[in-house]
Amino acid sequence: MSLLLPDSGLLFWMLLSFGVVFVVLAKYGFPVIVKMVESRKTYIDQSLEVAKEAHAQLSKLKAESEKLIADANKEQGRILREAMHERDKIIVEARKQAEVAAQKELDEVRRQIQQEKEDAIRDIRRQVAVLSVDIAEKVIRKNLDGEQEQMDMIDRMLDEILAASKNN
Repeated sequence: MSLLLPDSGLLFWMLLSFGVVFVVLAKYGFPVIVKMVESRKTYIDQSLEVAKEAHAQLSKLKAESEKLIADANKEQGRILREAMHERDKIIVEARKQAEVAAQKELDEVRRQIQQEKEDAIRDIRRQVAVLSVDIAEKVIRKNLDGEQEQMDMIDRMLDEILAASKNN
């Protein structure tokens, strides 16, 4: 017997046991293994599909969020422009109201000045009338015969009136 060449009986039984194991494996083992490999392949394919869908949804969400941010920025700009416009409008309105109030106050002050002026003129007229009556009374009291005496009396009375008004 040689070490490299097995006996034909041993070779027969080895082939027969290999064939039986192969048939049993082919009938019962390989289908289960193939089924497991196929189910694993299906699971991996489904997982890849789900991952692609998730990636697509994530991209879509990212695009939507960027769009929302852009819209929010536009809206913020619009709101700021409106706020600035309103601020300018309020300032203009406040200036107009201040001008109207100042004009009313100025008109009121002018009216008061005019009233005080009229009161002062009335008072001066009253004083002139009183002074005229006083002068006339003094002139009448003194029966003046000559024209020179009348003029001296009028000058003296005017000097007295001026002195009296300076004292007041």
